Amino acid sequence: MEVIETIAAFRQVRAQYGQLGFVPTMGYLHEGHLSLARLARDTCGSVAASIFVNPTQFGPTEDFARYPRSFERDLDLLRQEKVDLVFAPAVSEIYPEGFYTFVDVEHVTDTLEGAVRPGHFRGVATVVCKLFNIVQPTHAYFGQKDAQQTVVIRQMVRDLALPVEVVIVPTVREADGLAMSSRNAYLAPEERQAATVLYRALTTAQQAYQAGERNGAALRSVMQQVLAAEPLAHTEYVSVAHPTTLRALDEVGETGALLSMAVRIGATRLIDNVILP
Repeated sequence: MEVIETIAAFRQVRAQYGQLGFVPTMGYLHEGHLSLARLARDTCGSVAASIFVNPTQFGPTEDFARYPRSFERDLDLLRQEKVDLVFAPAVSEIYPEGFYTFVDVEHVTDTLEGAVRPGHFRGVATVVCKLFNIVQPTHAYFGQKDAQQTVVIRQMVRDLALPVEVVIVPTVREADGLAMSSRNAYLAPEERQAATVLYRALTTAQQAYQAGERNGAALRSVMQQVLAAEPLAHTEYVSVAHPTTLRALDEVGETGALLSMAVRIGATRLIDNVILP
């Protein structure tokens, strides 16, 4: 496994590979990331991963400085998954002095996470676009847990005609349903137990849908009731939205729906979602 820190060095090595799967990460890896690497290897034969905590997708009051980092541990895990290339640039390599170009994906970024985290998806789209340009993958792998991010990246790839196939992989969960996330490391034991309320709220609404409920307000109410019963949970938003436009739905029709939420458990902000078929 080669660990590469500069764009020039990565491009030189990239020329030795044909089909290449790519897993962009911000490090502090968990089974969700590793499952993407395994799928990339199975599909493409060769796999690259990036480890880069991207400052432009964090707001001024968010957790960039304390975001969990474990570089050597991450490298050990990627070696175990037989990852071929790891791109681990410094911030100055991605955003050198005089960097003024950003990617704005409109429409699908003005709701949900985009509404409560201004500028977040501008940072996400910019860094992913630049990573695609550097790595030049044939396939790129993302987890469904960051549902709006997957919509934004697919829109960007389509609009800019980027030569990469975006593969979205189902959310990997703990045994009790909690979606795996690097930010779970922030949770105290009592908070960790309370955090299962997100998935319980989602599955309760999913069951209501399977029983015939199609009204968007009713499905949102089901989730809000479950969340309200957990004292440590403070809801930021609960949504029933079109799965590709992300617009709120009054009724769930043939397109299905994305059920999603952002909830603070103590000081830790968690997101989760399920897709209704």
